[in-house]
Amino acid sequence: MTRATVIGAGAWGTALADALARNGHDTTLWAREADVVAEINAAHRNTRFLAGFDLAPSLRAEGDGHAAVRDATTIVFVAPSHVLRAVARSIAAAVPADALLVVATKGIERESFALMTDVIAEELPGHRVVALSGPSFAAEVAARQPTAIVAACDHGDAARTVQGLFSSDALRVYTQHDVVGVELGGALKNVMAVATGVLDGLGLGFNPRAALITRGLAEMTRLGVALGGEPATFAGLAGLGDLVLTCTGSLSRNRTVGVEIGQGKPVAEVLASRETVAEGVVTTQSAYALAQARGVEMPIVEAMHRVLFEGMPPRIAVQELMQRALRAEGDR
Repeated sequence: MTRATVIGAGAWGTALADALARNGHDTTLWAREADVVAEINAAHRNTRFLAGFDLAPSLRAEGDGHAAVRDATTIVFVAPSHVLRAVARSIAAAVPADALLVVATKGIERESFALMTDVIAEELPGHRVVALSGPSFAAEVAARQPTAIVAACDHGDAARTVQGLFSSDALRVYTQHDVVGVELGGALKNVMAVATGVLDGLGLGFNPRAALITRGLAEMTRLGVALGGEPATFAGLAGLGDLVLTCTGSLSRNRTVGVEIGQGKPVAEVLASRETVAEGVVTTQSAYALAQARGVEMPIVEAMHRVLFEGMPPRIAVQELMQRALRAEGDR
């Protein structure tokens, strides 16, 4: 049995903590919201972020970050990407020296272009760090629907340890060594999900959706390879698998945000109406800047940046994408 702590009690963090607890691990879930802590401990529910599910009776919630991680042998980070560094820094003094760190946050840090495992490695040096990603809606994991994800680490033993911690009859975990590819796949697919939602909000059909998903995968792969990732990773669970899920699934927060923007709602209004973070909006800024810095052509990311941050009407952005210079499919 492992003493596990999950940092972040949003939907995904809660689902992962529940999965660990149901696998028999001594699991604590850290939440900054006092009402979430109280409800999990008293009623074994988190109606604020993952309504409708009874959580494992053994799962405990804790509002003090230092107390939550002090005795942990495995710490799983699921805080939003834009606050992950601050959260890690706030608990660093209490993290045990031999703790295995798992990062289930998906994103690219805006200022540094750091991947989420890099953020954790910088704030908590000397630890093994594993990326956990793949096609997984929190509600379906909580409902114990069959799900497959990936644990990626340069150290195979660490990835296999995480594989064993999370795997069950309902959750199958594969191992990977390509951390860069797995992380970028998980981050960039959120941008494509917002873009797909925009198409749906505009009332467009299945043809444009298929085109966007396919060309979006090409963009993701180009940037991933430029940063040292392997092309095959983007054809796997953390790439194509997660991309298809978030671009087509009705439970996708990022796609839903895109739908409302495509329907004409102001971006600021759409974002202000949500308590949870749509990582695709934040990642659009990071991905756009990173692609510019590396000289990687990413027309869909560029179009989404214009829509989200430069005020371009979504329909005009689609028209501009369709009017780009003609080329062979395999061209960069």
